[in-house]
Amino acid sequence: MRLVVVSAGLSVPSSTRLLADRLAAAAVGGTAARVEVVELRDLAVEIAHNLTNGFPGRALGSALDAVTAADGLIVVTPVFSASYSGLFKSFFDVLDKDAIAGKPVLIAATGGSSRHSLVLEHALRPLFAHLRAVVVPTAVYAASEDWGAEGLAERIDRAAGELAALMTGLSAAADAATGAVGAGPVPRAPVTTGTVTTGSATAGTVPAPAGTVPVQAGATPVHGVPARAASAGGFEVVPFEQQLAALRP
Repeated sequence: MRLVVVSAGLSVPSSTRLLADRLAAAAVGGTAARVEVVELRDLAVEIAHNLTNGFPGRALGSALDAVTAADGLIVVTPVFSASYSGLFKSFFDVLDKDAIAGKPVLIAATGGSSRHSLVLEHALRPLFAHLRAVVVPTAVYAASEDWGAEGLAERIDRAAGELAALMTGLSAAADAATGAVGAGPVPRAPVTTGTVTTGSATAGTVPAPAGTVPVQAGATPVHGVPARAASAGGFEVVPFEQQLAALRP
């Protein structure tokens, strides 16, 4: 697996890069991933040229390819004017709109004050939701006073663990799908007819559509989707939180 870290820190040394490195180290501990770091500071000129002429330079092109090919991402930005930096946003502006769709992404930020911590929720999370990435539940913000203080290490470990679980789970699912493609068609379970009921009166018996499972009367909907019968050959709607918990070591 391939984990790509995107750091938008500008100074040397950079607290943004330090947070990125700590998150990467914690995530790799739970996977067999190799890490590649993209320093946006080194790509600033090529990003500006790409915005004006539409063509990436060689270094920027390599960085964009790395992000596109990644199995998971860690993205870290400093806070500028209560939001992500312009350099950070510009990089994702020149990235193809479908490049990170479905990829697990851990979002993080650094700032001089804890008052900017909500930047993760009002700026970064909506950005990556728009790009259709899978953003891990725990985001990490590190203010100046957080370094060396209690709590930061625990947040880093929790967020990195969630990212590692998603990367491992998606990789296993992809491997299983690849194996299933070469194994030929999967036999379907026999499909029976189902009854449609209204209250206690039976409205009639209708054939069940191919590949579906009869809906039990009175089944509780989950997020607006009727619960399906948990019978032989049937399916059960499982909330995302339970699926994520099952992937954790």
